[in-house]
Amino acid sequence: MEKMKGREVHLSKRLATPLAVALLGFASIAIVPTAAPAAEPSVIQAGTYGLKGGTVRIMGEVTVAGSLAPWRPDQRVRLFVFRNGRQISTRLLSTTKGSGEWGTFRTAIPVRVGGRYAAQLRYYGHAGVDPLLPSATPRMRWGIRYPDLRAGQCGPVVEGFRKALNRMAFVPARSRCFNGKLERAVLAYRKLNGLGRSARAGKRIVKRVFSLKGRYRVRRPDLGNHVEAPLSRQVMVFAKGRKPYAIFPIASGAPATPTILGVYSFYRKDPGYNAIGMYYSSYFIRGYAIHGYKSVPNYPASHGCLRTFIADQPRIYDLTEIGMPIYTFGNAFVPFRLAPDLPDPADFD
Repeated sequence: MEKMKGREVHLSKRLATPLAVALLGFASIAIVPTAAPAAEPSVIQAGTYGLKGGTVRIMGEVTVAGSLAPWRPDQRVRLFVFRNGRQISTRLLSTTKGSGEWGTFRTAIPVRVGGRYAAQLRYYGHAGVDPLLPSATPRMRWGIRYPDLRAGQCGPVVEGFRKALNRMAFVPARSRCFNGKLERAVLAYRKLNGLGRSARAGKRIVKRVFSLKGRYRVRRPDLGNHVEAPLSRQVMVFAKGRKPYAIFPIASGAPATPTILGVYSFYRKDPGYNAIGMYYSSYFIRGYAIHGYKSVPNYPASHGCLRTFIADQPRIYDLTEIGMPIYTFGNAFVPFRLAPDLPDPADFD
């Protein structure tokens, strides 16, 4: 038995060496790293559609469509949109299997604000067993076309024009039509920006408004919720700190009876008409008041008050509060300066 045991031990020793060699060889094969597959180049191409002469009408949209190869399941490209050279939005676009190895994509870009636009598509590549390299398109550029707008006109462009004015604190009605309230908002915009004092909205005015040019800069933000009346512009501005929120056209005091200048506070409010035709009056010192009146010309014409249009005054009356400051300043009788980037008002009227 001892011999047998010794033999067993002897055999086990003899077998150990080739088994160890075999296992070592298997282990060395298992740990040898495999080379990663080389990434293929990808090709992305796209175009813009809906343009006329490289432009799109304001409130329209531009379609961006294109393809990417080779296609992979769940493949996406990223769209970047620029306005005046600055990125304004980005979105991911899924691709759909097209013919051959191509995947396709499509999207629409609405144009609601003026400026110079561009779009670019980028593919960031694909990892895994079928890797792809990144690729990108050049920037695709387009401009904006602007129409003339006239009283009584309706539609999406008028609605967008109204919203753009409202974003700059002018207060046209919530309407898709060019009504009287929108006319007064255009008049206030033109007065504020040193343009011809009319309610006409020609192409250049429409372009400026959609580009959000011509905002009012608050002079006395320290007054909190207050009113400012720059008499050289013949408008009245409601502001909270540095933010204007309502702008109306006015007619201030005539040369013989000028509007008093300075900082005052509203101390009395009279609803309805009084005996001399003042409508919904808000007094800020002695007999000086903001009030509606039947005649509001485009020049200083009152006895010292700030006249407003009858249709605007109920809203103005609601905005004024007892104790609210009002700041009147400027010279109502000097010619107003033109906005620096515009020609003479005769070009518009």
